[in-house]
This record gives sequence, C-alpha cells and structure tokens, in this order.
Amino acid sequence: MTAPTPEGSALEDFAEQMRVLRRECAWKREQTHTSLIPFVREEAEEVVEAIESGDPAALCDELGDLLLQVVIHAVIAEEAGDFTLDDVARGVIAKMERRNPHVFGDAVATDAAEVLRLWNAAKAAEKAEKAQKAERATGTS
Repeated sequence: MTAPTPEGSALEDFAEQMRVLRRECAWKREQTHTSLIPFVREEAEEVVEAIESGDPAALCDELGDLLLQVVIHAVIAEEAGDFTLDDVARGVIAKMERRNPHVFGDAVATDAAEVLRLWNAAKAAEKAEKAQKAERATGTS
C-alpha cells in the first residue's frame, strides 16, 4: 500500500485523479449518472461475491471498484454544481449520528436488536420529515 501525499488523504488524492480523468479521458468525460448505472450494479454485486468468497484481498479490490463509482458520481455532481464528495461524506456522517443515538446521543441500547430498533425509528423519522418538507414545497397538506 502506498501512503497518501502529505497534502491530503488517499481519498482526496483519488478524487483529484478522477477530476483529471474526467478532463483527459474521452470515455470518462462522456459518462453521466445514468450511463453509469450498470457499472454501479455490477460493482455492488462483485462486492457481494467477494464477501461470500471470504477472500479479503478480493473484497479490498472490489470495494475499491465500488468506491470508484462513488467518486465518479460525486465528481460528475461537482461539475454540475450539485454537490461534492465532501458533501456526501458530511451527509453520511450526520446520518450515522442520527441513526446511532446510543453512541452519539443519550439513547441506550443493550443489544443488537435494540440498536436495530433505534436505527429503524430514526430512519422512519427521517422519511416522515422528508415527506412533510415535500408537502410544504408543493403546497399539499
């Protein structure tokens, strides 16, 4: 494994590499979120196969391929002014904090079943909040 450059993390280095590839590689430049759908599905399935194989090296490799999909989609969105890879990371950090109140809040979970109940309750609350926002935005209630 190679160490990340002193300026940033390996993930930041990879995002910058993808920006260069989007500028310099005709195939990558032409890709859209929609055109990449088959590759996202394929890479996710290959992660599952690697997990089932029990081969850590294969899993590491396939997770890298799935990460490529995350990064290229984030770079495409960045180019469109929609969001950045940092926005994706910040969003998932906030989601983990909301959905794990037994770690980041004052909720108590004594076993995995209780953790799952808390997770599902937080997820349901998020879904209800999104629905309320959508209703307010469209003027329906």
